[in-house]
Amino acid sequence: QVQLAESGGGLVQAGGSLRLTCKASGSIRGFNTMGWYRQAPGKQRELVASVLSGDTTNYADSVKGRFTISRDNSQNTVYLQMNSLQPEDTAVYYCFYRYSLLSWGQGTQVTVSS
Repeated sequence: QVQLAESGGGLVQAGGSLRLTCKASGSIRGFNTMGWYRQAPGKQRELVASVLSGDTTNYADSVKGRFTISRDNSQNTVYLQMNSLQPEDTAVYYCFYRYSLLSWGQGTQVTVSS
């Protein structure tokens, strides 16, 4: 079983930046995918960005050019640098780890004011 600990959410004005951190612990397997989903009120959970162990990344079209995902495999940690934040980025952001099964973090609130 894998546990995920998230940090870095908060309140920021439009145009600002935040950095989310997610550290995995437990039964970590070598070739895995980590990343972030988000869920805004009244909307479905959507994939924001993901990164494989070999550093292949994938982004939602809505965040391309503004968000950057990276990982430190030695620390089993994934980061999401979010720049040029907009009110529509307001959501609860959930870290995930996938190796056969999918594990979720508890979520961290990101609120962008206009």
